[in-house]
Amino acid sequence: MKNKNIITLDELLDKKYGKRGAPAREQWEQEYEAFTIGVMIEEARKKMNMTQEQLAEKCGTNKSYISRIENNASDIRLSTLMKIIQKGFGGHLKLTLEI
Repeated sequence: MKNKNIITLDELLDKKYGKRGAPAREQWEQEYEAFTIGVMIEEARKKMNMTQEQLAEKCGTNKSYISRIENNASDIRLSTLMKIIQKGFGGHLKLTLEI
């Protein structure tokens, strides 16, 4: 028996921001992706037992910029993201495209 009070995340977002393609929904999706990147960077940094200052030094930036990225307070350029992943973490960036 299905509970009629339970809705999916997509249904909730459709109701609040409109369907995909609507300006408000696209803005929400973009902000969510930026938030996700910040969380991923913070988790990777902590997993490697690094401080924000140590990561910033390896990447050639400053601690406050790393903090702003992790707290979703700053847009991040692709070149900066690649620097953080490659120089800071010694990793590789893989992107996917959904159409």
